Amino acid sequence: MKRKSEEVSAFLIDTMRQWDGVDCICIDRRSQQDELNPHYALVFDIYYRDSIPPVEKRRKLFNNPGAFESAPGGMKDRFFLDEIPVRIEYKHILEVQDQVEHPLRHIKLLKNTGTYPLYRLLHFPLVFSKGDWIDRMRAGLTNFPLDAWLGLFDSFSAKMEHYLSDFGAAAVSENQFFRLMSRAGFLRFAGASIFMANHVFEPSHAEYEVQLKNQPMLPANFANIWDSISGERSDLSEFKKFELARLLAREIFDLR
Repeated sequence: MKRKSEEVSAFLIDTMRQWDGVDCICIDRRSQQDELNPHYALVFDIYYRDSIPPVEKRRKLFNNPGAFESAPGGMKDRFFLDEIPVRIEYKHILEVQDQVEHPLRHIKLLKNTGTYPLYRLLHFPLVFSKGDWIDRMRAGLTNFPLDAWLGLFDSFSAKMEHYLSDFGAAAVSENQFFRLMSRAGFLRFAGASIFMANHVFEPSHAEYEVQLKNQPMLPANFANIWDSISGERSDLSEFKKFELARLLAREIFDLR
């Protein structure tokens, strides 16, 4: 990491660790990459108890950074500090802990949000912690129950099947938007189903495809079929892509 981003990161960590409610702070490992990368940003997850300072107070504590904005509900901040883009998410410990300890209660939520928040909890490097809470949560994720993996596989594969049906209808349609959305939806939930079959939480979109193709348990000829569906090959009709998607879906169900 370049000196400027190191200094900004150190300032933010030192500022947030002093808030009474903050239990631990994690940073995306991609934030340790070269800041000249066009996709570079400092990305933090803040796990807190009780409360954190309100939005306007946070703005002042961050030295009134440029382009400061907070999402509705105040649980995400985005801004620039010394020209470094910063993204911060605030996560209440009790809500996160309940997802880790009782995942079957949250299957519907996880089906909609995906499991990337759990991936972040498990894999983002820890830069500050007051106690052992995050260690206990990571131990729980490492020993995630089999029935939760199966429940998530069933939920994601059901969504995959729904989009497969749309994919078939779109293949004979002239509606380009419908085609793109149905194909993207199919790929999204086909990938999620494969991750669940391998007992792996979903990574970020930037890492998704590479990690997916490296899973130990995959359908036969997976990489070629995936690339044929997701790519824009002129020699493959939309209906041929649908037929490949139908084959892929059948083999994904066999992974269970």
